[in-house]
Amino acid sequence: MGKEVAAQEFSRADRTRHREKVRLCLDVFARMLRESAFETDDPMTGLEVELNLIDDAGDPALKNGEVLANLADPDFQTELGQFNIEVNVPPSTLRDGGLGAFEASLRRSLNAAEEKASEVGAHLVMIGVLPTLGEGHMATETLSPNPRYRLLSEQILAARGEDILIDITGPSERLRTTADSIIPEAACTSTQLHVQTTPDTFAAYWNASQAIAGVQLAISANSPYLLGRELWRETRIPLFEQATDTRSEELKVQGVRPRVWFGERWITSVFDLFEENVRYFPALLPITEDQDPQAELDAGRTPDLAELRLHNGTVYRWNRPIYDVADGVPHLRVENRLLAAGPTVSDTMANAAFYFGLVRSLAEADRPLWSQMSFSAAEENFHSAAEQGAEARLYWPGVGQVSATELVLRRLLPLAARGLDSWGVEPAERDRLLGIVEQRCLAHTNGAEWFVRRVEDREAAGDDRWSALRGTLLDYRERMHSNEPVHAWD
Repeated sequence: MGKEVAAQEFSRADRTRHREKVRLCLDVFARMLRESAFETDDPMTGLEVELNLIDDAGDPALKNGEVLANLADPDFQTELGQFNIEVNVPPSTLRDGGLGAFEASLRRSLNAAEEKASEVGAHLVMIGVLPTLGEGHMATETLSPNPRYRLLSEQILAARGEDILIDITGPSERLRTTADSIIPEAACTSTQLHVQTTPDTFAAYWNASQAIAGVQLAISANSPYLLGRELWRETRIPLFEQATDTRSEELKVQGVRPRVWFGERWITSVFDLFEENVRYFPALLPITEDQDPQAELDAGRTPDLAELRLHNGTVYRWNRPIYDVADGVPHLRVENRLLAAGPTVSDTMANAAFYFGLVRSLAEADRPLWSQMSFSAAEENFHSAAEQGAEARLYWPGVGQVSATELVLRRLLPLAARGLDSWGVEPAERDRLLGIVEQRCLAHTNGAEWFVRRVEDREAAGDDRWSALRGTLLDYRERMHSNEPVHAWD
């Protein structure tokens, strides 16, 4: 969904023409998988981080336009809400200090952005859901002034036929509210990890990513509050699922698939996912380009498959398939989209190291993990971890139900270490980053746990909820800049 689109209206003929073009793109993609040479020689990895903006008091700062203008840096982009921006770290290989280079690049970018943001009265915060968002921020006026966001919002609301309902129940508190735009989606800020694969190995990497999604969430949860309520430890998950849901209640009962989708089966090819997109989901943005993908391929050139890619960008899988073209050569990536931002750059890079290492180790295993567990078990793990965070108990083949932290400590960290070795990560860098994950598990402390404990302490001392949230967020921001991992925060 990074593609810029102009404000426009769509006719029935536009939708018919677009559907035909998407299906043509899918046919061409199938042919490319059989015949074309994809970029596979030196697999790259990538990193994107979405950020929130706050003012000096800890409240949302609706200033992303001013911040981006002040930054004038193409690595920073606008996001859905005026209190969001996104930074893209240049892709890199993991060998020869690649993770350290990612970390240094991200820290430099965020330090420079903080300096420029402070000049217009805003500050950056890496957190999954900004806890000081109030009902007043959930309005159409809060959308970034970019035509694609309003167009997407209009199309989702039109497909749904009614206001968006947000209904999330936590262990002791519940939130139920409605919105007349997709602005609640802007409350969800994430870290996106990209791993390039070959066509032959894509299915293994995607299946492995799905299998470990619950584990990732449990140890990295960082979104416990929304609109003043304590809800799930990773509230981003149900919030995002509901904020972009195009289905009415009747369509849900009929079993229509949601646009924010974990999926429903293990796959055997990347084609499976794009084919599901075309089969199950009508286009939200039926924009049709002039390029003929069949003619491009017949001429020996690489087609953009623009319609297929745009459609893929409006089906919000937690692990999304990516087809892209660089320097005229096509490549494939798995985009792991389920982690919250933060709390620190060091925590973010530890999460990245754990994912990159573990997914490679599982993808290259002699006996696939997904042959030993049902897809529904992976999905149950995912939602249990989002709800309970570090305290979640997950299913794992050969073990049964087990504490997420114990599973990581006893089984998964050694696998992640072996995977990083396969990537060519230096042992010292591997041990430093996986050591952060280890200590987080031993302390049973991720961003969500720290934040909830701190808010509870402030409320016990007499603060009301909103004062506790603002004060804790300011404490959080201060510690975020120290880059000391969250398990070591007081």
